[in-house]
Amino acid sequence: MAQMLAARLHVPSRTLRMEEVPRPQPGPGEVLVKVEAAGVCLSDVHLIDGTLTPLLLRGDTVTLGHEVSGTIAETGDGVTAWTPGQRVVLHAGEERGGVVHTRGVDYDGGWAEYALSAAGALTLLPDAIPFDQGAIIPDAVSTPWGAITETGAVRPAEAVGVWGVGGLGVHAVQLLRMVGACPIVALDPSPVARERALAAGADLALDSADPGLREAIAAVTGGTGLAAAFDFAGVPAVREQALTVLAPKGRLVLVGLTDKPLNVADGTRFSYLQQRILGHYGSDMPVSLPQLLRLIEGGRLDFSGSISGVLPLAQAAAAVARLEKKEGNPIRLILRP
Repeated sequence: MAQMLAARLHVPSRTLRMEEVPRPQPGPGEVLVKVEAAGVCLSDVHLIDGTLTPLLLRGDTVTLGHEVSGTIAETGDGVTAWTPGQRVVLHAGEERGGVVHTRGVDYDGGWAEYALSAAGALTLLPDAIPFDQGAIIPDAVSTPWGAITETGAVRPAEAVGVWGVGGLGVHAVQLLRMVGACPIVALDPSPVARERALAAGADLALDSADPGLREAIAAVTGGTGLAAAFDFAGVPAVREQALTVLAPKGRLVLVGLTDKPLNVADGTRFSYLQQRILGHYGSDMPVSLPQLLRLIEGGRLDFSGSISGVLPLAQAAAAVARLEKKEGNPIRLILRP
């Protein structure tokens, strides 16, 4: 049986190992994809450090990687929509038994030379879009896109705030600019991240520890506050801070993941102002991926600057360490088999 290299996480010990494993064979309704690029996400870091734990994984070991692009290598029985050689982006998850399973978390992902996918969990990647950029769309771009257009339902000229200008937050700034949000306020303790936010299209970038933060937001919004606030940091203090600068009927969208409690300091004020807290996870892949790829191909969006480095698959652990330690302040690192 043919073998392949894969980066496998042993969940009980949180140990990431490079292993030679059997190359999977596509079953009925499946395709085998030769991986060309796979993104390294902060969620992968959190899976390794124990902050996140797979809920639906069968067994105790999983190949990481939920941001994946490549070419069709083989098709299983009954697959007629795909042929070998086609360029594709793999969806970050699949529905199984009515429940969404996340690739690289609940089942084997794309930190490998080959990856399996259900035939319906792929989107064609246009020739004009490089594999590196295509790989990051299923999470780093589509997650903020879904948060903005669906969960947060941002409308033109609405004032918005983005807390955490990392791999997802910087794309949120770009996407908010495109949908017409105004003003866009970015908040991050890192000076580099704030500069990145301004370059991406934010109107104002603030240190989240700035004692004059509330006054600055009031000034830029004409005293009304933010119609929508997006937490990409997954930090309880961020969420509590965002609630203090929301406008009446404003909504706080929780995108960053944390297992810590959420506190509403003044429940009466929150109810009186009819504010809302909305949870968000991922996006509707069959809808969002074609939309975003069309916008990129049409020149409306450009994520070439988001690729902060490309490493061989064998250096997966080094890529994780770079992201965890923020060496060079990467937006997205790419693994290439």
